[in-house]
Amino acid sequence: MLNAQTFTALLWVGAGGALGSCTRYLSFVVLGQYLGTGFPWGTLFVNIVGSFVMGVLAELGALVWQPSQDVKLLLMTGVLGGFTTFSTFSLDVALLVERHDWTIAGLYVAASVLLSVGALFAAMALVRNLV
Repeated sequence: MLNAQTFTALLWVGAGGALGSCTRYLSFVVLGQYLGTGFPWGTLFVNIVGSFVMGVLAELGALVWQPSQDVKLLLMTGVLGGFTTFSTFSLDVALLVERHDWTIAGLYVAASVLLSVGALFAAMALVRNLV
């Protein structure tokens, strides 16, 4: 059941997610116009920029900035989550590496890429067989 605190958190995440998603779309449009659509420039761009911004926010939060939980939800979960989920993946990998959990970090990277891409192909095959 949703309490008031959870509902408020959802509003922050939703507002940030809308902003991040719109920014992602605009990035795709602008880069597509300037660089063409033969290569996924927009996806590459948002993944790199999103990961960079996540790194800045995470390190600022660890060293000098103590944002409220609402601000973290708005920026890190909402905006960056809407802009790219790859930024969260990058932060997860960085935290594992910083803890020197090299094996776990490597397994996480491999599993994330292989299983996610594999799931996409499996879903495509399933739909093709059903339709």
